[in-house]
Amino acid sequence: MRYAIALFRSILFWMLFGLMSALCSIGAVVALPVSHRATQWFVHMWARFHRFITRFVLGQRVIVEGAMPDSPLLYVFKHEGAFETIDQPLLFKWPAVFAKEELFSIPVWGQAAHLYGLIPVDRDGGGKAMRAMLNAARAALEKGRPLVLFAEGTRVPHGLAPPLRSGFAGVYRLLGVPVIPVAVNSGLVYPPRRWVKWPGTITYRVGETIPAGLPRTEAEHRVWRAINALNPPEALERSE
Repeated sequence: MRYAIALFRSILFWMLFGLMSALCSIGAVVALPVSHRATQWFVHMWARFHRFITRFVLGQRVIVEGAMPDSPLLYVFKHEGAFETIDQPLLFKWPAVFAKEELFSIPVWGQAAHLYGLIPVDRDGGGKAMRAMLNAARAALEKGRPLVLFAEGTRVPHGLAPPLRSGFAGVYRLLGVPVIPVAVNSGLVYPPRRWVKWPGTITYRVGETIPAGLPRTEAEHRVWRAINALNPPEALERSE
């Protein structure tokens, strides 16, 4: 019975979210010649609607433990599901999120993401792609935008704590800005690559700010520990 209810809720959720995603993507692209603020408004409404239906259709609540300043800093988030990627425009006014290059090829949505100012990450593009990514990140920082990086590189089921991708170290060293790690346990109720979602609570836990200029191994370890703070303690012990 519990599964049947969750399945019904999930089907309704995906129908509503798919419709709103299409409308907001088209609106964001069409609005750009009028105003870039209008494009941002459509993206914000998309995220707000997603949060609304996760709450009132799926039965999920969101808790934020700690403060996330809307400042030109590098945020590194745990990545357990699509939830925290869609949720970014509600956490920050205009975040610059690092996103996989292939996402920009999605019809309409990809164009809207580009116009909004997401930063493409081309893992196979070599030095030229890395320079373009860093230039885009520096431009975002100059505009006062926070950078958001999912340093694990892909969605990770709750309880797993893989090492950070090597790209984090390069971004951290070359940008020279403090890092704020954020743990999230969305995988418990919004599991990756599964259609059925569950009621429950999603928690963001903000870690201590990590200063710029630390040795690579120390910075990586401190970020890794902080973004996995909501995992069971034994999961971290097994991974270290």
